Amino acid sequence: MFRRKLTALDYHNPVGFDCKDETQFRNCIVWLEDQKIRHYKIEDRGNLRNIPSSEWPQAYEKYLQDVNCPFQVQERQEALDWLLGLAVRYEYGDNVDKYKNCEPMAASSNSNKAVDPLVNLDSDSPEFKAGVMALSNILKIQRHDDYLVMLKAIRILIQDRLSPEAITKASQNREGVPVALDKHILGFDTGDATLNEAAQILRLLHVEELRELQTKINEAIVAVQAIIADPKTDHRLGKVGR
Repeated sequence: MFRRKLTALDYHNPVGFDCKDETQFRNCIVWLEDQKIRHYKIEDRGNLRNIPSSEWPQAYEKYLQDVNCPFQVQERQEALDWLLGLAVRYEYGDNVDKYKNCEPMAASSNSNKAVDPLVNLDSDSPEFKAGVMALSNILKIQRHDDYLVMLKAIRILIQDRLSPEAITKASQNREGVPVALDKHILGFDTGDATLNEAAQILRLLHVEELRELQTKINEAIVAVQAIIADPKTDHRLGKVGR
């Protein structure tokens, strides 16, 4: 499952690599750091290079933290896939001129047909899970056992918060007016002062939303009236309007 990225990085054994083999896994991590990622200085790689050591897991855990990997030691496949992606990014950054001149692969005979990129998506693959987890961590989205649910939440957040319209609206400065909560009657008592304040805030926000909705309704009414109303009087027809 890591063959494509390992091949792109010129790993010595991309076909026979077994992530579940502890020795192969540790050697791959050390190779990535030594040859591609190079986050540590050479003299600081001793603990990570000491593959037979019983303290290697601790060194690997610290390494994941140092490179800001979003996955834990227990998530072996996801963490390795993330490191491979990081290595590919650094490899491209070091050889931009080499890769930007690469010719694209020949298009297939069905290239003219619209293809849904999600049709062949494997939601159980480590690569998919790693990508979803990385996005959810960046966007601060709550983790869910179903990665498709997380992907749907990411899509909704991007549409609602990161669209050009949402960014433009958010960039507009809106100065709020201080409100004294004690001057607003809640109408009920939760038995907890903190919850009462939270309820008051929610009620005020709801009222604000209702005001915005009423404003939009009024604008719609005015727009409709401008279309259907005609103050001109045609005396020849003996009627007012059209």
